[in-house]
Amino acid sequence: MAKLLSYLYPITKKVKSEINGTLEITWYNGKKHLNSKNANYSYGSLQRILKFGLEKLDLKNVHSILILGLGGGSVIETLKSDFNYQNQITAIDIDPQIIAIAKHEFQIDTSKNLKIICDDAWHYIENTSDTFDLIIIDLFIDITVPEQFLDVSFWETILKRKSASGSILFNASLEKELSQKLEHIISYLKAHIYQVEVYKKVNQTNTVILARSI
Repeated sequence: MAKLLSYLYPITKKVKSEINGTLEITWYNGKKHLNSKNANYSYGSLQRILKFGLEKLDLKNVHSILILGLGGGSVIETLKSDFNYQNQITAIDIDPQIIAIAKHEFQIDTSKNLKIICDDAWHYIENTSDTFDLIIIDLFIDITVPEQFLDVSFWETILKRKSASGSILFNASLEKELSQKLEHIISYLKAHIYQVEVYKKVNQTNTVILARSI
């Protein structure tokens, strides 16, 4: 019923999170979205932004993906539905409420090829010994990337978790101009022999950064 009524007007349910504040699960034009106060977290503009980045990559030789920042799991849906990706995915999110929403509202659940872990992204990459062919970084609290994920020491660890021929897809910013910290990250990646592509105003909003080994 909510899906049908959403073609007439949005139907919203609010859920409180200690980490992300008030989250909104909204039916709109027959589709369910997950939003924070000021941003789409899943199944709206965010899904289109990450799909744009994935279209720039060749997923044929990608056998393992690490997603830092699960949200409602829309990037998992995109990988499976639009790219027929059937290999291993590991998704990390610090917020147990977000994980519960992904599972119960959007039917994103664990399987033999999908592992969902509740953990801080930096803590996870520091403590795992696994490497991945693609690392997707989508770490926002509302409209802000937390400062620690713009620190070079975080990126030093990220590079250790990327396989030799792997790639990184970073949903980097909602800001109109690149911050000095983002410029520093781009320079750092280029200095470590990576091909770095920067796409500004993807879907009229976000900056997306792709990095791959040369």
